[in-house]
Amino acid sequence: MEDELEDKILYQTLSKSHMKLLSKFAVGVTPLNSSLSYVWKVMRVYLLKPEVLIAGLLICLFVLYLQAAEVWSRGFIGRISNSLGLGKAGGRSGKLSLLASAAEKHSWDERTTGSAVYAVQGRRAKMEDRFVISENINSSGISLFAIFDGHGGEYAAEYAKTVLIKNIHQKLMQSSAIADGKELPSPKAAFCAEDDRKQKEEKEEKENDKQEQEVNERYKVYAHNGNSDPSGAVQRRQSFRKSKTEDTVGTGNNGAANGGGGGGGAAANSNQMLENDLLSKYMGNQSPARQQVKKNLLNGTSGSGEPVPAKPKTYDARCYVQNGSINFGKIITDEVLAADYDLVEAAKKMSDFAGTTALIAVIHRTKLIVANVGDSRGVMCDFKGNAIPLSFDHKPQQVREQKRIADAGGFIAFKGVWRVAGILATSRALGDYPLKEKNLVIANPDVLSFDLVDHRPQFLILASDGLWDTFTNEEAVAYVRERLDEPHFGAKSIALQSYSRGSVDNITVLVIVLKNGRYEIGSSSN
Repeated sequence: MEDELEDKILYQTLSKSHMKLLSKFAVGVTPLNSSLSYVWKVMRVYLLKPEVLIAGLLICLFVLYLQAAEVWSRGFIGRISNSLGLGKAGGRSGKLSLLASAAEKHSWDERTTGSAVYAVQGRRAKMEDRFVISENINSSGISLFAIFDGHGGEYAAEYAKTVLIKNIHQKLMQSSAIADGKELPSPKAAFCAEDDRKQKEEKEEKENDKQEQEVNERYKVYAHNGNSDPSGAVQRRQSFRKSKTEDTVGTGNNGAANGGGGGGGAAANSNQMLENDLLSKYMGNQSPARQQVKKNLLNGTSGSGEPVPAKPKTYDARCYVQNGSINFGKIITDEVLAADYDLVEAAKKMSDFAGTTALIAVIHRTKLIVANVGDSRGVMCDFKGNAIPLSFDHKPQQVREQKRIADAGGFIAFKGVWRVAGILATSRALGDYPLKEKNLVIANPDVLSFDLVDHRPQFLILASDGLWDTFTNEEAVAYVRERLDEPHFGAKSIALQSYSRGSVDNITVLVIVLKNGRYEIGSSSN
């Protein structure tokens, strides 16, 4: 009995001690040091509140949600970044895609089974380029391709595309019919040689008149300088037509010597006057100089007092066929010069100062003929993948062109690029009539012929200088060669790539694909 009582007392004693211990722990356990005690008090006051616990729970759930959706979110955001060109890996391609889309808004194209052209207006306010794809002209087996890069307006390039190409087409069809025996040459075919002789005589007569006029001018200078015995000049003047001697040059030297010093300053002033006069014509300034030019034109003379040049002659188709072979180069040259004359005359009446380059390629069987006026350019990719130039740019700074311009009384000046009279960046073009009056700019084409059997080309590239401002010949050939399986044979891709590289000009690229050294004639399809 006593044992049971002792057990109860002991149990109650231990229970009370245990409860006190728990209560002390719940209310505040005295830690081993004051730092832990302070931390525990802060946690108990601030972190164990119900609102804090609920907020913590929500944060944990949100983190778990983000973790579960990580893969999906990465894929979705990545797709958005790539489409906007913001991703690290796809940033550049995205930007190029946006640039290409902008360029394609103003673009033109044409495709056949063996050729394609793609043109973009680019960063210019107007599209002044024109192109031509004309296959199997009148079933003759002759194909013609052309690029016209206009400047100063669209009129000249459009004129070349319509009038010049029409005239060349007609002459090619007639010559082909004669060469193939479908049309017999006239028994009067000898008149071609007679016309050549007459034209040569007329040219020599004009040169004689011009040189005689120079002698007259030098005689005036000689007399003006107070020389009391100009008999030498008079004698040379009277005997000029009988004999061309170096004495004429001597007279000019005497006149120049008597003119005194200051030659460098006089040349600079002359250049400035020429540039101002030409600029006034381009800008439409009705200055006395321009009014005098108009008066001279009405009187049948140029500004220098010389007769207005006669229209270059074109000949009957029979004159371009010899032994069954067609002289394509001569046809193109004659028609280009004739069209340029007509263009200049029409432009004078309209006061239109536009001009254009001309790059024309003719393929007949295994022959390729390329005629070039200006700075559009053609390139061939041969069977080894080498880039072979089909033409060479006409730039004012070239030695040949610079000498020709100087001989015509002109000059070149550097204004960003070298320019004729400080105005035009190409030394040859159709149109540009203010510069044609003094023959500072001419339209005579350079013609090159190629044997396709020898070169076995894979393709040809004809393009305006908008492409060549950003691509070298070798780069263009390598770029297109990798994209011949595309719908435009790489023409579209390289044009858009040139735009992406920063070309500020109109860009027109024409690619002609050949197989085994021959061009397979197809049909045009836009």
